[in-house]
Amino acid sequence: MIDLHRIRTDKKAVIDGLHKRGLPNAEELVEVIFRLDIAKRATQSQLDNLAATLNKLNREIGSARRLQGETALLEGKKSEINRLKTTAKQLTQKVKEYTSSLLERLYALPNLPHESVPIGSHAEDNLIIYQTPPSRRSGHWAHWDLIKKYDLVDFELGNKITGAGFPVYKGKGAKLQRALINFFLDQASKSGYTEIQPPILVNEASAYATGQLPDKEDQMYQIPSAQLYLIPTAEVSITNIYRDTMVAEAALPIKHVGYTPCFRREAGSWGADVRGLNRLHQFDKVELVQICHPDQSYANLEEMLAYVQGLVEQLELAYRVVKLCNGDLGFCAAMTYDIEVYAIAQSKWLEVSSISNFETFQSNRLSLRYKDKNKKSCLLHTLNGSGLALPRILAALLEWNQTPEGIHIPKVLQSYTGFNIMH
Repeated sequence: MIDLHRIRTDKKAVIDGLHKRGLPNAEELVEVIFRLDIAKRATQSQLDNLAATLNKLNREIGSARRLQGETALLEGKKSEINRLKTTAKQLTQKVKEYTSSLLERLYALPNLPHESVPIGSHAEDNLIIYQTPPSRRSGHWAHWDLIKKYDLVDFELGNKITGAGFPVYKGKGAKLQRALINFFLDQASKSGYTEIQPPILVNEASAYATGQLPDKEDQMYQIPSAQLYLIPTAEVSITNIYRDTMVAEAALPIKHVGYTPCFRREAGSWGADVRGLNRLHQFDKVELVQICHPDQSYANLEEMLAYVQGLVEQLELAYRVVKLCNGDLGFCAAMTYDIEVYAIAQSKWLEVSSISNFETFQSNRLSLRYKDKNKKSCLLHTLNGSGLALPRILAALLEWNQTPEGIHIPKVLQSYTGFNIMH
């Protein structure tokens, strides 16, 4: 959520940022918020002044009660207090209405893009900042054919049990999944991330706090009877650990890693682009979350990017790093890098990690702050990145490592799988 203070003090910059996001009516949206904020603060000031008057009258009533023959004065002040209390209730209701209206409008605004975000409307406008040469070898089987050949994943069985997009991993396919999860968690722990095993269900307040609501309500699985949501990523649960928290500056940066299954309804239209493991309703992911000092967050973003690149390199996969343009940027992000691996049999790039800096967008919703050296309360910056999402990593590993003898397991995973080839 964009900080109201920023709208009050630099309205033009906010409007320019929203224009960069592609909002043609940015001036109108911001002006409505600006005027609502003025009205709310004016009403709150009236309410505060009225409360002071009520306190004064109550003190005067106390004094009048101690005096003889002041019955008329006492009754007059009681009548005045009753009148002011009625006015106070009306003003309190107005403040609530202004607050609700402000939040509704602020929740609808995306984050402002960082000045370095490339200008563009579509994914084709994203900036490729690093790329290893993809192989042009031919004759490779696609991962969905390899999965069937070696009996690693059963899509039909998942469809029978639940529905399309809910695969069943079997035998060495399940062991390879577990190997990847443990490898990613161990690597993160070595890099200073504290492991968290969070809930996979969150309440509405948590979903609002990290920006899934109201923007992505139609993409989340819900349990209406309990008013809970299945998480689309562990970021939601882990970041909400620090909702309504004042963090000691000396504790920064806070670095967490967590593995969870993830659930997303928007699996998209079926076809070649979403075959096999390319897009699922349920998938496993290891997530990285950082809470940072505002002065350090972009340095930490680069460090997180380098760390995830190192994971892909250890798996010996061809990959590229893409800096997202403003038109492809997620709702909450100020800047995002995507890491994509090359699926050799499909001759296409598959996104396996998005690494984002949200600046104060989430922390403002979370009320996540620290006190600076002057004891001033300040919003922190939040970051997150996939380290990594498993389905497309598994797809790329199968396609890259197929041989006539079977599928070879990368060296870094062999101690986790207990085998070095899948026959």
